[in-house]
Amino acid sequence: MNITKNFCHMALALIFTLFLVSCAEKKNSLTSIAVFAPGILADSPVYQMLADGVKEAVEEYNAGTEKVKLTILEAGTNQAEWGNKITSLAAAGTFDVIISSNPSLPDLVIPLTKQFPSQKFILLDAFAQGNDSIATVQYNQTEQSYLTGAIAALMSKKHKIGLLAAQEYPVMNNIILPGFQKGAQDVISGTTVDFRIVGNWYDASKGAELASAMNNAGCDVILPICGGASQGVISAAKEKGFFITWFDSNGFSKAPGIIISSTVMHQQKMAKEVTSEFLLGKTEWGVAKTVGIKEGYIEFVQDDPLYIQVVPQEIREKMADILASIKDGSLKL
Repeated sequence: MNITKNFCHMALALIFTLFLVSCAEKKNSLTSIAVFAPGILADSPVYQMLADGVKEAVEEYNAGTEKVKLTILEAGTNQAEWGNKITSLAAAGTFDVIISSNPSLPDLVIPLTKQFPSQKFILLDAFAQGNDSIATVQYNQTEQSYLTGAIAALMSKKHKIGLLAAQEYPVMNNIILPGFQKGAQDVISGTTVDFRIVGNWYDASKGAELASAMNNAGCDVILPICGGASQGVISAAKEKGFFITWFDSNGFSKAPGIIISSTVMHQQKMAKEVTSEFLLGKTEWGVAKTVGIKEGYIEFVQDDPLYIQVVPQEIREKMADILASIKDGSLKL
C-alpha cells in the first residue's frame, strides 16, 4: 500500500510539474511585437497611424484570447538618440519583430541584423532589400510630392512657393523636393521653390519664424514637413494670410481656409496589413515593396468639404485630371 501510495504521489507530482511547465511554455509562447515610433505619437500623425494599424491587427488576431503581446515605444524627437534606443530594443531579445517607420531607419537597423541575427524588422516609409531580417515598404513620395507641388503652384498668385523641412535627408533631397518642384513647374512654368530647414522636428517658434520669412520673401503657399514645428507654420499662416499644403494625413481641419490640400499616406492601412502578414507567417523577408496611388496607399483628397470650399472649381478639375493621368499611367513620374 505504501509503495502504491508513494507511486501515486510521485505520479501526481509529475503531472503537476508537467502542468506548470506547460503553463510556462504557453505563457512564453506569446508572440511579442514592438512598435518603435521615432518621434512622439501625439505630434506625428504618421507614427500615430503606425501604432494604430499594428494595434488593430493585433486585436483582431487575439480575438478574445491573448496570443500576441504588443509594446509601443516613443523614441522622441531627438534623432541622435534613435540608434541607441532601437539597439536596446533589439538587444533585449524579447521581440519577435520590431515594426517602425522612417526613411532613415535602414541605416540604423542593417548593422543590428549582424549583432542580433534572430531579430526581425518591418520598416514602413523606408527602403532596404536583400537582407533576410528586414522587410520594407516605401510609399511613392514622388507622386505624393508632385501632386502637392501642382496644387501649390496652381493656388499661388506670385508663382513662388515654399517647402519647409525639419531636416535634410536623402528622401527629402532626392525625392520629395524634386517631386514638389516638378509638380509646380509642370502646371505653372517658371514657378520657383524656396526650400528651408528648421533643424529639428519640434520647434514651433522656429517654424513660425522661417515661414514668416519665406512669406516675406514672396512665398504665398508653403508645404511644411517638420513634425511639431508645423504648428508654428499654421500660426504664421493665420497671422500673415498665406496658404498651406499638407503632407501624409488629412490636415484640412487643422486650419480651415488656410490648408488647401492634403496628400495622404495610408500608413494605418499598411501597418495593419504588414502586421497581419507577419502573424500569419507571410512576410517576405529581404523584399522591398513600393506602393502609391494605383495601389491605394497615396491619396490626394478631393472630397473634403474644406477642399471644395477653398479651392476654385477650375483648379480642382485640373488636379482631378492630373490624378487620373497618374492612375492610368499616361503621366509617368
